[in-house]
Amino acid sequence: MSDTVASLRHKIDNAEELESVVRTMKAMAASNIGQYENAVHALDDYYRTVQLGLAACFRQNKTPAADSRATQKTAAAIGVIVFGSDQGLVGQFNESMVDYAVDIMDKLPGKKIVWAVGARIDSRLAETILQPVAGFTLPNSINAITPLVGQILIEIEAQREKGFIEQVYLFHNRPVTGSIYIPASQRLLPLDEKWQHKLAGISWPTQNLPEVINSMESLRALLREYLFVTLFRACSESLASENASRLAAMQRADKNIGELLDDLNGTFHRLRQSGIDEELFDVISGYEALQE
Repeated sequence: MSDTVASLRHKIDNAEELESVVRTMKAMAASNIGQYENAVHALDDYYRTVQLGLAACFRQNKTPAADSRATQKTAAAIGVIVFGSDQGLVGQFNESMVDYAVDIMDKLPGKKIVWAVGARIDSRLAETILQPVAGFTLPNSINAITPLVGQILIEIEAQREKGFIEQVYLFHNRPVTGSIYIPASQRLLPLDEKWQHKLAGISWPTQNLPEVINSMESLRALLREYLFVTLFRACSESLASENASRLAAMQRADKNIGELLDDLNGTFHRLRQSGIDEELFDVISGYEALQE
């Protein structure tokens, strides 16, 4: 059925309203990207400082400092933390992360205990072999990341104390130059001897090597900071990637809506001109009929 002038006008109004919403979301996504990327950059120096502190502790303490639970050969499960999104309109953000996590964890034997960070990623994981046992609400600001990280660390420690998990893997999307994001993963726990040797190999930035006071207490404090900053950084990178993906999706939508509006306006003007021409023809025909 052909469109009328009224129906086309209605479609144009709807498209313009949708265009306004899309542009608002573009502005919000662009603003959010900035704050999360700034947080990631700010963490780089702090993360490096924590690594140097741990390296100094490991060089001074030759005995392994990892938790004894890390070396126990048990049938404990593997903990899996997957960051996704709470909202849609992010393209393949969640789907690509789920495929990446499933591909890696499928190669590791044993039971998996999965925590999903984000409602959308939770529903996607529920359709795979990585069935989430619990989920966390994704932060909507930088200030809300710290409470989330605290909740995750408490949950991990509770599961480790009960002997339910032995290893913990972390999955999230990371923003990269030249692309929107790439999936990334790392083993968060255990902090075993191999991990210690790798950190101990970090060279000190000056010729004056430090001496660690109260080395065991300092080491425990630095380990807590290491876990905290690793999770905080992963969450910030995931949120930056999410908003970059949403911005790209909104840019595509804005372009498509613009093209649709051009087509609708063109059709509207042609149909309106056709109606005017018909009315003029009717007037002329009536005039000629009266003349006859």
